[in-house]
Amino acid sequence: MITPVNEAVKRCLADAGSRLRVRAMTHLLAPRLAPCGPVVDDKAADRAHEMIAKRTGERMAGVDAVWPALAPVFAASPYLAGLARRDGVRLPTILDSDPQERLAHILAAAEAVAAEPDFETARKALRELKADLHLLTALCDLGAVWDLDAVTGALTRFADASLNAALAQAARVEVARGALTHVGDGPEGAIPGLFCIAMGKHGAYELNYSSDIDFSIFYAPETLPVSEGTEPQGVAVRLTQHLGRMLAERTADGYVFRIDLRLRPDPSSTPPAMPIDAALDYYESVGQNWERAAHIKARIAAGDIARGEAFLTELQPFIWRRNLDFAAIADIHSIKRQIHAYKVDERLEAKGADLKLGRGGIREIEFFVQTQQLILGGRHPDLRSPRTLDALAALRDAGHVTPEDCAYLTAAYHDLRALEHRAQMIADDQTHKLPESDSDRKRVAALWGQGNLRSFDAAVGKMLKGVNQRYGALFKGEEELSSRFGSLVFTGVEDDPETLATLKRMGFSSPERVAATIRGWHHGHIAATRTERGRELFTRLAPRLLDAANATGAPDAAFNRFADFFASLSSGVQIQSLFLAQPRLFELVVQVMAFAPRLAATLARRPTALDALLDPAFFGPMEMPAEVPWDPSEFEPSMDAARRLFRDQAFRIGVRVMSGTADARDVGRAFADLGDLIVGGLAPAALAEAERLGGAFPGQVAVVALGKAGSREMTAKSDLDLMTLYAADEPAGASEIKGWSADVFYARFTQRLASALSAPTAEGTLYEVDLKLRPSGSKGPVAVSFTAFEDYYERECETWELLALTRARVIWASSPAFKARAEGTIEAALRRPRDVAKTAADVLEMRELMERERPGKGPWDLKLEPGGLVDIEFIAQFLQLAHGPDGGPLAQNTGEALSALIEAGLADKASLTAALSAWRLEQDLSQLIKVALENGDDPESEPKAFRALLARAGHVTQFRSLKTKLVKAKAEARKAFEDVVR
Repeated sequence: MITPVNEAVKRCLADAGSRLRVRAMTHLLAPRLAPCGPVVDDKAADRAHEMIAKRTGERMAGVDAVWPALAPVFAASPYLAGLARRDGVRLPTILDSDPQERLAHILAAAEAVAAEPDFETARKALRELKADLHLLTALCDLGAVWDLDAVTGALTRFADASLNAALAQAARVEVARGALTHVGDGPEGAIPGLFCIAMGKHGAYELNYSSDIDFSIFYAPETLPVSEGTEPQGVAVRLTQHLGRMLAERTADGYVFRIDLRLRPDPSSTPPAMPIDAALDYYESVGQNWERAAHIKARIAAGDIARGEAFLTELQPFIWRRNLDFAAIADIHSIKRQIHAYKVDERLEAKGADLKLGRGGIREIEFFVQTQQLILGGRHPDLRSPRTLDALAALRDAGHVTPEDCAYLTAAYHDLRALEHRAQMIADDQTHKLPESDSDRKRVAALWGQGNLRSFDAAVGKMLKGVNQRYGALFKGEEELSSRFGSLVFTGVEDDPETLATLKRMGFSSPERVAATIRGWHHGHIAATRTERGRELFTRLAPRLLDAANATGAPDAAFNRFADFFASLSSGVQIQSLFLAQPRLFELVVQVMAFAPRLAATLARRPTALDALLDPAFFGPMEMPAEVPWDPSEFEPSMDAARRLFRDQAFRIGVRVMSGTADARDVGRAFADLGDLIVGGLAPAALAEAERLGGAFPGQVAVVALGKAGSREMTAKSDLDLMTLYAADEPAGASEIKGWSADVFYARFTQRLASALSAPTAEGTLYEVDLKLRPSGSKGPVAVSFTAFEDYYERECETWELLALTRARVIWASSPAFKARAEGTIEAALRRPRDVAKTAADVLEMRELMERERPGKGPWDLKLEPGGLVDIEFIAQFLQLAHGPDGGPLAQNTGEALSALIEAGLADKASLTAALSAWRLEQDLSQLIKVALENGDDPESEPKAFRALLARAGHVTQFRSLKTKLVKAKAEARKAFEDVVR
């Protein structure tokens, strides 16, 4: 603990009485500051003496008498030296005055400024009086003439006098412009109906040396003396602006007080002066516990005192709640649990220490006291003192704090406030930090009376550690709401420096924006936190969200997408409770937010998609619903219903991919099954729509999937390659209404189906649909008759079209019999005899053409790079075409085809086994990349956490090992292609 005022100074105080005359000043300051001799800047002190002498004149003899005591002060504090030399009589007057009498004179002069008719003259007068007060207060503080209460009391009383004078001056300005009818001069103050509530240290008479003043302005619109036709709100806002000009605006004479109006209700979205009724509504509906804590110190400092007192009386039930449940108590405790408690391996040191907000600082003492007051004060009025140390003593007397802890924290509070004052005296900065540099910190030590910087630093570090350890011990065992990275404090209205540093360490690029967003949620700006219970839950969820976002390695993306989702909730209690009860699920959701923008967008637009994760069967087999949940007879409603179903099911599949709990083959099949379900539900709707427009048609139709949809290897970004086959009943008729021919009718059906699958609606989109794999491609009819299909694949088709046909799968038909007929026709086309050598040559030529015109984009292009999926698919497709006429196996899925070919012994087993192994690896990786990354981004540029997910998908422990495994697999697959297709 830093040594208190020594006995010599105490004896001097007794001898000097209450006067701060020349002889007393010498005795008081010299013993306290003499140890600073080795660290003061003698040249700076000499310059200060010279400048003061020029201004002081004949009264310099009195100053010279105490100069040995003053020299260290003015050498250490350029600000105090400036105050002394700026006015030739200021310093002699203070030295030759009774401190209390001088203070009374300054306060009376400040109050008299209210009557000054000229605004600019009033501004100058208050600034000069502030300079007088600051020099008086500093000397009385440094000389131990005043204790802490006297120092903070003097500063606070001057703030009150200045605020009242500024209100009167603001009223005069508005009277002059015709907005107010008069300036009040009675008990209602200068502006009847308007009052200022002092908050924080201002409210508790605990202002620090260079403090701003926190106050809120409220008014009764019906009482303000506004002129007829004048809007009270506009007048109140302008009055607030005038206060800023009078008190906070810097002029050649300096400023009076910085003002802070942000402790009013929801300052980001409310005017600087608020109507009383609006404020009461706010506190009743969304007032937070930290605002209750702030109001413990609230008092009426200026304006209409009686109306202000009535307002505070109405707020008492908000501030002091008699009945608190467990959740409410836990939320109150969160005010202090957001501060990161000291750990053995963390240093608490004087260098750069934040005496107010840092660990072991003033806030920890205040938070402990205020949280206990909020919990206990509703039933025990004796604990409601607005003053920190008085309340701490009351808690001790009531048995809630041990006498030892109370004594230690009380002494530490005195020391911390004294150090804070000295740090501020150096340059009148609104700082609460000890300087980083040794030379600057020596100034603070000098004003403290300590000439050895090492001893000073050791004493400060020991005190900070002692406060923080007691702070942590007082609430040991409670759930921490900080992070291993540091404090996460989101109470109040300003950014907590420690919290911003924590957020930066966690990887957020804009800590201020993250902090502002979370404070907005605490203010109930979104539906999820509009209720008290919702805010209580979010208090606990917030640190988990930030830790989970950090763990993804992409904290910005995770937080931003979670913010979109969170803001979309109509209620937050159930989902937040779920996240708190199932932390692993919550971490998975945040991971999805970080790496899967499509899934994140689904959650933001449709939060009910999260319900899928609650299904006990979620991590079981990925099965689609047995039937579509809509009436196929209604075309447009079916389109919207299909999109809702698609979003929910695609989200389920995507989360399974992100969680690593699904095999890529199962995922590809699930995405294909979803496509089958959607087509199976929209095809009847499209057929019904075609019949509504053109009349009933005697015939049958089937929808055939090709490409990845046909082979059931779809990913999150796959399109649908489709073809429709139809057959008109004999004789080939026309529709009963418009006489459409078969080709016209089924073309209309195909177009409506494609539109139903691809057109955007209010519910979003489904698939890109590609019809170019039909016979003759884009030049042929969009719907293909059976006769044309059979003839084309017998006479005209090229090898690449036969390769594509190996994946053809009938996914819907107007009747089971017609589906069987279509499947038989496709198989017949694949089993027709063909020249194997020519087929091989065509395949090689196609692959060479692809490599020239569509080369791979790098090692992570799993489709087109040599040894990628195209090579492996060509192996399977070629062998099926080569051996199909002889009864060889046919399978749309590449993996199943390779397995069947291996079993049948239709090619070198080692080559096919290598191809199958590479296909499985590339499918595993492709599924995750397609779910997570946009536009085929390079995984190597992604966060470490995502690379770890890829490694897990590739069944290795490290990403580096995955790269090695992938290179080897692609090389073996390429060799297999060259060995098989020849």
